[in-house]
Amino acid sequence: MHHLNSSTLFLASMDIGLAIALIVVCAVVFAAVGGFVGSIIYKKVTDKKLGAVEVRARKMVEDATSECKALKKEAILEAKEQELKLRNEFERDSREKKNELNKQEQRLLQKEDTLDKREDALLKKTDELEKQKRDLQNKEQEVKRTQEKVNHQHDLMVQELEKVAQLTKDEAKQLLTNEILEETRRDVAIQVRNIEQTAKDEATMEAKKIISLAVQRCASDHASEITVSVVPLPNDDMKARIIGREGRNIRALENATGIELIVDDTPEVVIVSGFDPVRREVARLTLERLITDGRIHPARIEETVEKVKKELDQEIKASGENAMFEVGIFGLHPELIKLIGRLKYRTSYGQNVYKHSVEVAQLAGLMASELGLDVNLAKRAGLLHDIGKAVDHEQEGTHVQLGADLAKKYKENANVVNAIAAHHGDCEPKTIEAVLVAAADAISGARPGARRETGTNYVKRLEKLEAIASSFNGVDKSYAIQAGREIRVMVKPEQIDDAQAMFLAKDIAKKIEAELEYPGQIKVNVIRESRCVEYAK
Repeated sequence: MHHLNSSTLFLASMDIGLAIALIVVCAVVFAAVGGFVGSIIYKKVTDKKLGAVEVRARKMVEDATSECKALKKEAILEAKEQELKLRNEFERDSREKKNELNKQEQRLLQKEDTLDKREDALLKKTDELEKQKRDLQNKEQEVKRTQEKVNHQHDLMVQELEKVAQLTKDEAKQLLTNEILEETRRDVAIQVRNIEQTAKDEATMEAKKIISLAVQRCASDHASEITVSVVPLPNDDMKARIIGREGRNIRALENATGIELIVDDTPEVVIVSGFDPVRREVARLTLERLITDGRIHPARIEETVEKVKKELDQEIKASGENAMFEVGIFGLHPELIKLIGRLKYRTSYGQNVYKHSVEVAQLAGLMASELGLDVNLAKRAGLLHDIGKAVDHEQEGTHVQLGADLAKKYKENANVVNAIAAHHGDCEPKTIEAVLVAAADAISGARPGARRETGTNYVKRLEKLEAIASSFNGVDKSYAIQAGREIRVMVKPEQIDDAQAMFLAKDIAKKIEAELEYPGQIKVNVIRESRCVEYAK
C-alpha cells in the first residue's frame, strides 16, 4: 500500500508539472490577454491536486493505524506467553527450593536428636566419674592408713634387724650399696666389653678393607735398598795405590770428602765410613772412578771429587723431581725437592727413606681417596713426613721437629706441617689426613722385611715389654710373642675376675704406649684361666 501511494504521488507530481508547463506556455502566449485567467486556472488545478493528495494521505494514515493495532495485538500475545512461561518456571523453582528446605529441616532435627542423646550419655558418664572419684578418695584414705601401719611395722622390723645383725641402718645400706655397685660395675664392664668388641669388629673390617685396597693399589717397590759402604777392589795391590806415598792419596781423599777410608786386612775391599750418607756416596763414587781410571794422586782426587759432587747434586735434584712426579704432586719448593732427593742415600733400620717416603705418600693418598678426603694434602704430607732425616746429621733435633721447621720455612700448608709434626705422636693431629699419614708410615715401616733391628735392641724391647705387663697386681706370668707384636698376660683367677681382666688389658696398653717405643702396634692379650683338678683313686 505504501508503494502504491508513492506511485500515485509521483504521477500526481508529474501531472502538476505538465499542467504548470502548459500554464506557463499559455501565460507566455497569452500573457498579455489571459494573465488573469491563467492565474485563476492555476489556482483551481492546484486545489484539485492538493485535495487528491490529502485523500491519499488520510488513507495511508488509516492503513498505518490498522497495521499498528495488529502489531500491538501480536506483541501483547507474545508478552502474555512469556509471562506465563516465567510464572511456570518460578513456581517450579519455588517447589524445588521448598523441598530442599524441608530436607535440611529434617536433617537438623535428626542432628538435634543425636546431640540430645549424646548430652544424656555425657551426663551419665559425669555421674559415674564423680562416683569413681569419691570411691578413689575413700580408697586413698584407706591406703594412707595402711601405709602408716606398714611404716610403723617396718620401723619395728628395722629395729629388730639392727639388734639381730648388730648393724645400723646406715651401715646395712652402705654394705648393700657396695654390693650393688660391685655388681653394677661388673655388668657395665660386660656391656662395655660387648660394645667395644662390636665396634672393634666393625672398625677392623672397615679398616682392613681400606688398608687392603690401599696396599693393593700401591705400586711402589717394596725391596729394601741399603746404602753401599764397601768398595770392592780388583786386587790387593790397589790398596797401596789408594794409600799413596806416605798416605798422601788417602789423606787427600778424606780431606776432600770428609769421609774416613778404612783399609784393613780384608782382601780386595775398602770400607767407606762416614756419618753423612751424601758425603759417603760422594766418596764411594769418587773411589770407584779413581780405581777404574787408574790415575790416583791428590790433584786427580780433588778434580774427581768436585765432578762427582756436581753430578750427584744433579742426580739428587732429579731424584726429588722423580719422586714428586711418581706421587703426583706439584708446586714444591726447589730446596724441598733437593732434600727429598737426598733421602735416597739415607736409611732407617735398613729401609731406604726415599722409597719409604714415596710409599707413605701413595698409601696415604689411596686411603684418603677411599675415605673421600683431600688426596693431594695426604700425598704431600706423606712425601714430606720424613724430610727432616735429610738434615738430621747436620742439625740438632729430632727428624720430626726438623721436618716441621723445614716445611714452615718453605711456606708449606699448615695442615702439612701438622701432619709432619704429628706422624710420631709428638703433637695432636688436627686433620684426618694427618692420621692417615701416621697410619701409612706405620704400614710402610711395620710390614715384614721393611726394616731390621739390632738383636740387642730387640731383646731389650721384649724384656721391657714383659716387665711392664708383670708390674701390675694380679699378673702371674707374661710372655712377649710374635716378635714383640703381642704380649700374653696370665692372671691369677682368684684375684682378677673377667670384668677386671678387661680393665687390666686397657691399663697395660696405656702403660706400653707411654713408656715403650716400638714400630706398628702391640696386641695385649690378658688370659684368665680356672682349673679344677681331681684324682680318681
